[in-house]
Amino acid sequence: MSRPAPLTLDPHTARRRRSAKGRESATAWAFVSPAALVIVGLSIMPVVWSFLLSFQSSDLLTPSSWVGLSNYRALSHDPEFSEAVRNTLLYTVLYVPISIVLGLLLALALNRRIRFTGLYRTLMFVPFVISATSQGVLFSFILDPEFGAANSLLARIGVSSQGFLTDPGQALLVLVAISVWSGTGFCVVIYLAALQDVSRELIEAAALDGAGSRHILRHVTLPALGPVSVFLVLWQTINALQVFDLVYVTTRGGPLGSTTLIVYFVWEQAFKNFTAGYGAAAAYLLALALLLITGVPATVRRLRPRRAGGPTT
Repeated sequence: MSRPAPLTLDPHTARRRRSAKGRESATAWAFVSPAALVIVGLSIMPVVWSFLLSFQSSDLLTPSSWVGLSNYRALSHDPEFSEAVRNTLLYTVLYVPISIVLGLLLALALNRRIRFTGLYRTLMFVPFVISATSQGVLFSFILDPEFGAANSLLARIGVSSQGFLTDPGQALLVLVAISVWSGTGFCVVIYLAALQDVSRELIEAAALDGAGSRHILRHVTLPALGPVSVFLVLWQTINALQVFDLVYVTTRGGPLGSTTLIVYFVWEQAFKNFTAGYGAAAAYLLALALLLITGVPATVRRLRPRRAGGPTT
């Protein structure tokens, strides 16, 4: 049985269709090009330029000179950078689990049918939408060692005056507390949304089998929240490693460098000490750390089916 001959268009019709497709493509590029130029100009080009800058000695004012890996070698022997890394890791280790666990507990409490639950949920989320700059200004007044409301309240209950942001032993912990106050609301909202998707059938089946609320939470609810918890760990960790504005407004890295975090160290080197190449090298070490943090979970998920003998695609 012979196949029908393919339909062919006359040259005039083919040219007309190609012309119409060309006009459509030109129109599409006309709409897309402004956004594309903004992305290239404000995102891609600065990334490439700062990467090249990390191999140079530059003060952003005079012509730079190529120094290769000298900036990276200097960072490995810089005690200030080492202290910034330690402060950042301590801040992250404290902030991430506290904000997630507290967010989960509050979400479980607010997921029940109680009066004014909508008001409580709103109040929990309000600190998250307040900018870090506003938070810093607010708590700088509240925690002022001499005139702040915090020490005034402590004096009324017989507790001695505290240094808070001016005490090297307390400043970083105070920043963690401020961040927990503002960042927990995001975890609460995410967990509340995830709790709505927990299978009611599984909960009811577990209850019919005699499981108590604690066992249902452990064996049904928490496993269902696993993917959301992984997302929150990554999200909160990335945010913790990039804290800058709160430090800039409250402590400026002090006292005695106790609150100098990596991003503030980068800003200080580039725009205060005018060693932009050195700051760019520190920034790219941070970028590498963020890349590893985001890439490890994806790699683990891809390798897990192979270890289990399952499909690899």
